[in-house]
Amino acid sequence: MKKISELLEAAVGRAVPVMHGIDDHSLGDPTPCAEYDVRALISHLFQVVVNFQALAAREQADFGEVPDAVTGDWRARFGEETAKLVAAWAVPGADEGTAGSMGLPARTVGNMVLGDLTVHAWDLARATGQEFVPDESVLSEIGPGLAAMAPMAREAKVFGEPRPVRDGASPFEQVLGLTGRDPGWRPPGA
Repeated sequence: MKKISELLEAAVGRAVPVMHGIDDHSLGDPTPCAEYDVRALISHLFQVVVNFQALAAREQADFGEVPDAVTGDWRARFGEETAKLVAAWAVPGADEGTAGSMGLPARTVGNMVLGDLTVHAWDLARATGQEFVPDESVLSEIGPGLAAMAPMAREAKVFGEPRPVRDGASPFEQVLGLTGRDPGWRPPGA
């Protein structure tokens, strides 16, 4: 079984290029994550990345108000923050025991950020006309992990209602449907 930090490193390797591929002109565009436009989803993902650094260190996370992260050289900052995320989860024992205010197993908490990083990278890629293919080892981890968390995530309004997927859907399309996304979503007019 791979360590969460190794899986995060693979997920970051797929997410960072998506961020670099986002043109400033698309910041107001819609995303498959209906409550967020591109700018708001980038800010949300920054908040997730920073807070899950704290959770790895067994510190308090603040998921309150989401500050606008799309300022200055936000693309480089995203790379820096995701590197800190990987480092935080690489600390010996970070993926053992419990983490977070809900007292969940640390590996489950790690799965949450892995899922967010992967699914939101897809959201942003799809919204901005980029290709996104998740790392296979990450997908093998988040598929069962997100399926197990889905009822709790729906209750907390983190996941939407599951969306049906086509027969023969790929494992990633199944994950997208599980989280309430339409795997075939395209920007309006695309």
